[in-house]
Amino acid sequence: MENTKFFLAIDLGATSGRAIIGALSNNSLRLEELTRFPNTLVETGGHVYWNLRALYAEIIKALRKAAALGIHLESVGVDTWGVDVVFFNKEGKVLGKPYAYRDPHTNGAPERFFREISRERLYAMTGIQIMNFNTLFQLHALRDAGDRRVGNAYKILFMPDALSYLLTGKMVTEYTIASTSQMLNPVTRQFNNALLAAVGLTPGRFGRMVMPGTVVGALSPGVQRLTKLGAVPVIAVAGHDTASAVAAIPAASDRVAYLSSGTWSLMGIETPRPILTAESARLNFTNEGGATGKIRFLKNICGMWLLERCREEWGDAPEFAHAALIEAALAAPPFCALINPDAARFANPPSMPTAIRDYCLETGQPAPETPGEFTRCIFESLASRYRQVFGQLRSFAETPPEVLHIIGGGSKNALLNAFTAGALGVPVVAGPSEATAIGNILLQAMSAGIVADVDAARALVRASVEPVTFVPEREGEWEAAHALFLKNFRE
Repeated sequence: MENTKFFLAIDLGATSGRAIIGALSNNSLRLEELTRFPNTLVETGGHVYWNLRALYAEIIKALRKAAALGIHLESVGVDTWGVDVVFFNKEGKVLGKPYAYRDPHTNGAPERFFREISRERLYAMTGIQIMNFNTLFQLHALRDAGDRRVGNAYKILFMPDALSYLLTGKMVTEYTIASTSQMLNPVTRQFNNALLAAVGLTPGRFGRMVMPGTVVGALSPGVQRLTKLGAVPVIAVAGHDTASAVAAIPAASDRVAYLSSGTWSLMGIETPRPILTAESARLNFTNEGGATGKIRFLKNICGMWLLERCREEWGDAPEFAHAALIEAALAAPPFCALINPDAARFANPPSMPTAIRDYCLETGQPAPETPGEFTRCIFESLASRYRQVFGQLRSFAETPPEVLHIIGGGSKNALLNAFTAGALGVPVVAGPSEATAIGNILLQAMSAGIVADVDAARALVRASVEPVTFVPEREGEWEAAHALFLKNFRE
């Protein structure tokens, strides 16, 4: 179509990546998956790393495919998971393999950092929840371990900014991804100099701070030769995948909460200003930057990681496929055992089924035995945890949410969505599943002046997708289940 504009979203999750074309025309958006590929952790020498070279190669492959198909791209945008960084020397070369946030080198890192700056003061300075893999703790742990990259790197770039640099040769620090680091002042939206000093750094060691929608630069001449494309602009979208996803929530009201559901579940609300209270600190809520100019006040919840790790151990036989496990979960008895999905033991255990079984036995509950029972236990436990966090969000919100919007891959999990509606006692609106890519694309369109603002972007999403609504059922049973969940809650 003559007036169709094409944008390419590079959306990288913790376990897989995809390149998605967004075709924007006549006030509607159409998506087409160009490529999909695994994002595989590299484990060597007792550490866990990202394969940056492989990710870059997949991006080049996607650009080459767009060129081969004759697609005229208006721009490209890259989003990824949060917190992880890449070190570069003055010549622009990568210094060593980038650590993955699941690497064990940050175990105990927060407690060591609190000897210099207390937990309470750190939260007041940043509004970020304490998680051992936050960038601040990663850098502190590396410095303490004598890793010379912290002191010697010319620039330190967050993962989406590093990939944008490899495409353009331009170094920036995009605000939403930097906000996950626990090194930003949530009010000024700039690095906190005292926190950087605690790890021996200054703001100049990072790229210039930019807001979502900023043009990073055009594809470099070398990338143009590799891909057969021209000087296509690369846009700093909301580099944190959740920030891009939240920009695509098809909500027409502000009385909503969101749940970005995937390997991680992130439940939150949008607020005009950070919430920095003793209670938000006690409950470990976080204040991250949003693409809309608002704060994403949210909590990280362990999501489908639990089931992914179980399936990894069970193998790839047909009975362990997602659809088969959901059928088996439906046939399993309800509410036999509930776990806290965020208990520390589930972060990266040698055996996830064993960790779940041990939790149940230690709390006097019958342990799951079959894959269906494990799946039901995980889904019911996630729904119970969602209820707990949703209630906490309502206590903080100026306009308490009355609906939960589920976006991301988990929005297609009808059984978990139904459980969530029952547990919360409010309607659950599921979709779009590709919210992150949609948000990425719409932020590119906003940068190009084709979409006016985030309200117009969300209206476009409502016109382009058909979410599914789940209404609460079996609320009495869920009430009793939540009491069981709280009784057996362990950190």
